[in-house]
Amino acid sequence: MARTPQEVLKWIQDENIKIIDLKFIDTPGIWQHCSFYYDQLDENSFTEGIPFDGSSIRGWKAINESDMCMVPDPNTATIDPFCKEPTLSMICSIKEPRTGEWYNRDPRTIAAKAAEYLRSTGIADTVYFGPEAEFFLFDDIRFGQTENSSYYFADSVEGRWNTGREEEGGNLGYKPGYKQGYFPVAPTDTAQDIRTEMLLTMAAFGVPIEKHHHEVASGGQNELGIKFDKLVNSADNLMIYKYVIKNVAKKYGKTVTFMPKPIFNDNGSGMHVHQSLWKDGQPLFAGDKYAGFSQMGLWYIGGILKHAPAVLAFTNPTTNSYKRLVPGFEAPVNLAYSQGNRSASVRIPLSGGNPKAKRLEFRCPDATSNPYLAFAAMLCAGIDGIKNQIDPGEPLDVDIYDLSPEELAKIPSTPGSLEAALEALEKDHEFLTGTGVFSPDFVESWIEYKLDNEVNPMRLRPHPYEFSLYYDC
Repeated sequence: MARTPQEVLKWIQDENIKIIDLKFIDTPGIWQHCSFYYDQLDENSFTEGIPFDGSSIRGWKAINESDMCMVPDPNTATIDPFCKEPTLSMICSIKEPRTGEWYNRDPRTIAAKAAEYLRSTGIADTVYFGPEAEFFLFDDIRFGQTENSSYYFADSVEGRWNTGREEEGGNLGYKPGYKQGYFPVAPTDTAQDIRTEMLLTMAAFGVPIEKHHHEVASGGQNELGIKFDKLVNSADNLMIYKYVIKNVAKKYGKTVTFMPKPIFNDNGSGMHVHQSLWKDGQPLFAGDKYAGFSQMGLWYIGGILKHAPAVLAFTNPTTNSYKRLVPGFEAPVNLAYSQGNRSASVRIPLSGGNPKAKRLEFRCPDATSNPYLAFAAMLCAGIDGIKNQIDPGEPLDVDIYDLSPEELAKIPSTPGSLEAALEALEKDHEFLTGTGVFSPDFVESWIEYKLDNEVNPMRLRPHPYEFSLYYDC
């Protein structure tokens, strides 16, 4: 619900709340926070912000220019149910205290700029995003890396690999088969009550909720459904989603990962993102073209497909992302669109006769992405498609497994690695920087950060499977 700063301050006073927790997001996409005694917050805090040291935040300031300000958004005010003492939580954007300008490396600020850029074009005044984030719920996770060893171990009571394990009280079976987790009832589905608590807790945070269910993979893959919302709101909701799911899981002695591919040889976790443009309260993607889409909607798809290799540097921003984007696991590896083919990167879901439900679904992203950056990048690509009337080509409505190698070779595919996606971003970023949404400095720093902290470190380390392949060579 919409709140003014005055209403938030009165709420704090009326409920005798002593602790104010301010949350913000770092560049890679992890929530950070600092808690303040209530008297540190006043009306000016909602415009000028509360100072803090930003020098240790990943991807931000150097130590010699570390002063930053957190500016809380009163519309995000809620009571955090995971705190022992009554604690009012708000999500913040970041300002430069010396200039009073919004910080150009703050992801939430970039998302707000994207929404404003859309309005400035006159094409539409509102964009809606609806993310579908999948995750694994594990009972145990262990991993390590030293100079002479490397390992991980993930386990779940639902893991098919545990059908022969001795368990307390006896092994009762009821473990979903590989690719057979969508979606059996209890007792095979062990997470019904946990997911229900997750969903209802999100609702208490103000997130518009829809449903919950088990997902395809064995080993505890799940999904909760939330409703679409405006760009910044939707990114806020996704961060609440991740916060709630992890903390409810911990309460039950379980752990959550949004890694796209934590389990070998089964389906990975994606984050299909539904999106649509509106103007003056009317939807713009409904029309008389393919699958009931408008010409504007098809151009938007054209922009997404043209810039997809670069966009994936933000929507699929980890080395693990590209272990999901491989054929054979329902992953959207083909840069094409379709109304029914789930191997296509863009799908136009069935929406009945309601034009307000007409939307596209970009199926590549995963939830390791920073949603503010991912949504902003997708929107910029789509707008570029509309402005330049980019033709998305013919839809991919055939079964790709029936195509000849020659036919399949004609269909472009997603990048095969994070490094390839970053290379694409380096070559193709005018659709981001030319808009004023992303600064050249941010794009450059993003590429540098990902190469230095993820791509290159992975190159340096032997992989455990390499020992199986090469030890006795």
